[in-house]
Amino acid sequence: MPKDQIFESSIKYGGIFNFRDYYEFAFKWLRGEAGFTMQEDEYEEKLSGNEKEIKIKWKGTQKVSDYFHYEIGLEMKVEELIEVEIVRGEEKVRTNKGKIKLKLKATFIKDPKGQFETTAKGKIWRSLYEKFLIPGRVKEYEDKLRDRCLDFLGESKAFLELEGQ
Repeated sequence: MPKDQIFESSIKYGGIFNFRDYYEFAFKWLRGEAGFTMQEDEYEEKLSGNEKEIKIKWKGTQKVSDYFHYEIGLEMKVEELIEVEIVRGEEKVRTNKGKIKLKLKATFIKDPKGQFETTAKGKIWRSLYEKFLIPGRVKEYEDKLRDRCLDFLGESKAFLELEGQ
């Protein structure tokens, strides 16, 4: 089962944002918009005075075809998170202030069941199949995964910046 990491990037934001709303937004976007089956592998919360530090790790998978699968990993680290009250228009709103860092990795998996990996001939056939018969399809699927990752990070930036106003 060959795995190729084709994307890795991170973003940082510091300021006003509603952590609970962002958490929901991110999870729903990755499930709904991007089509991943998401699971939370880690959630760690530390309290220091009135500040919270939160570490979260999510893993997402998606079956593209019998031969191709996508896998993403998202690490979220929130520091100096405190509750604040701001005024929006004429209304007081309770929200959060802090720093958030997102790190997103994406992996493209070929032959996830390892059907071609059982024999030396199978490995050669897989290599020939990918190099000569379907190179365009491989690139297309890799590009789609990369684009989804960039879209997610772009939507996350927009969400956090809008929330901060």
